[in-house]
Amino acid sequence: MAKRKTLKAWDAINGAEGRCIATIDGDVEDMIYVKDVEATVEKEKSEIKVLGQTGTKHKANGWKGKGKMTMYYATSLFRKMMAKYMDEGIDTYFDLLIENEDPTSDIGKQTIILKQVNIDDINIAKLDIGSKELDEELNFTFNGAEIRNEFDEVAGE
Repeated sequence: MAKRKTLKAWDAINGAEGRCIATIDGDVEDMIYVKDVEATVEKEKSEIKVLGQTGTKHKANGWKGKGKMTMYYATSLFRKMMAKYMDEGIDTYFDLLIENEDPTSDIGKQTIILKQVNIDDINIAKLDIGSKELDEELNFTFNGAEIRNEFDEVAGE
């Protein structure tokens, strides 16, 4: 009987080993204050009834991209974007590069670029006497994604 493959422990990616970079109006912002970021693509589906069957089938007919990031309350960048929208009605879309690269792993790095990211909401101001360090959550949508680098195939052991 063949030995079953298992994941090498060092190929489990350390979540702190990576980077997040925003490109906003041509300016590059190394987002060193990000604690976590997560982007999700959700398919939109129609329910389809078929003659002669009692079950409901589903057909994909679109998608939407949404995400959130938690960051230390250490930049005014996104508050300025929201203020520009509030004051002038000018909205800002930007690209967000998210890279996983754990140097202890054998699977290399993965780089995803979220296209046309747009902020949903942000804390315009914040105080918290019970917190040693302030953080905030920023929700966003995006209109596309590019896989710039893929992880190598997991070899296992």
